[in-house]
Amino acid sequence: MYDNMGEYSRALSYYEKTLDIHQKALPPNHPDLASDYNDIGAVHYKMGEYPKVLSYYERSLEIRRIALPPNHPDLATSYNNIGEVYKDMGNRSKALEFYEKALKIREKALPPNHPDLATSYNNIGEVYKNMDDYSKALEFYEKALKIIEKALPPNHLDLAISYGNIGLVYNNMNDYSKALEFYKKARKIREEALPPNHPDLAISYRNIGLVYNNMNDYSKALEFYKKAHQIYEKALSSNHPDLATSYNNIGGVYKDMGDYPKALEFYEKALKIREKALPSDHSDLAISYDNIGLVLSNMDDYSKALEFYEKALKIREKALPPNHPDLATLYNNIAGVYRGMNDYTKTLQFLEKAHKIREKALPPNHPDLAGSYNNIGMTYASKGDYSKALSFLEKALVILQKTLPPKHPSIKTVTDAIDYVKKKI
Repeated sequence: MYDNMGEYSRALSYYEKTLDIHQKALPPNHPDLASDYNDIGAVHYKMGEYPKVLSYYERSLEIRRIALPPNHPDLATSYNNIGEVYKDMGNRSKALEFYEKALKIREKALPPNHPDLATSYNNIGEVYKNMDDYSKALEFYEKALKIIEKALPPNHLDLAISYGNIGLVYNNMNDYSKALEFYKKARKIREEALPPNHPDLAISYRNIGLVYNNMNDYSKALEFYKKAHQIYEKALSSNHPDLATSYNNIGGVYKDMGDYPKALEFYEKALKIREKALPSDHSDLAISYDNIGLVLSNMDDYSKALEFYEKALKIREKALPPNHPDLATLYNNIAGVYRGMNDYTKTLQFLEKAHKIREKALPPNHPDLAGSYNNIGMTYASKGDYSKALSFLEKALVILQKTLPPKHPSIKTVTDAIDYVKKKI
């Protein structure tokens, strides 16, 4: 109960007392001990203390392996929980390994339309989505949806979640019409099933706003983001992290519109909440520092931009594995500041750090790799090394032509840059 109320220290105290009683009264491999370790791990999970979470979840799993038959559903739960932790730590291969172990048990132990199977399919779909393998993500999300559509009534909220997952994949594939189709299905269910100020309804408005923002329809994006924000202001406490996310989203639209003072206003509101509500090394704080750094860079306030980027970098280098894509994004942003300061040596240093990560972490035709090639090419052009610039820009163009529609503005930008460089050679 206490953990659901956010009173984590009291919840831990209660669960630890229960564990102490059970350790004295029960044999060392009793299933109730596994449940106790799982409960304690779950509280640490809500607190974001992942090493502790893994320690408790692994103890729980160890007992269940000994005490339960190999296809027992509780074993699947343990594998699933550990997969969840690895997913949140950014270790996608380990997350996938444990999610697949959970799925293997559930496929044997449960009927084909059981909701826990849908949960496994959704979890695996999410990992593939995070790995940018969108065809695999869709495959598993659609398996989950098929179960949910059979097992639940047509206006069940789990259907809205499933539609939302599929919508997100289509959004990431730049198929915005399909993304809107699924997001609107989710919104319809939530509007019928929930009170008008329910936070889950805000999720639907936020998702639709995101698609319109990606379509560069900024007025529509602001309309839906502000609908979401109105709900959050009524439904949540003034320092709730979701309210900070909402300010962040609105700030992002103003940034994309080039209205940097407005963007800065909303990004700073988001940061103010996060600094009060979150621990000093939380990843959302890094997002805020990064966003403010980007806006300040666009406003040519390079020294302040570097200050905020360095705060973000300090958090991310501690929290993330060295080849995490978010580190690459941040190195790329810092490079942008040095480019603005005409320090091309420093610019190339950070661009190459970003590119090294992306080469390891991303598939060979990922758009972010094209971005790296483009940025490195343009920096060499600025240094007057046009032959090197041409080499990198042509690599960027090859990827963009494979991954984007032929009239996408990014293709024209790189093509124009190549024409410029060729004239200089």
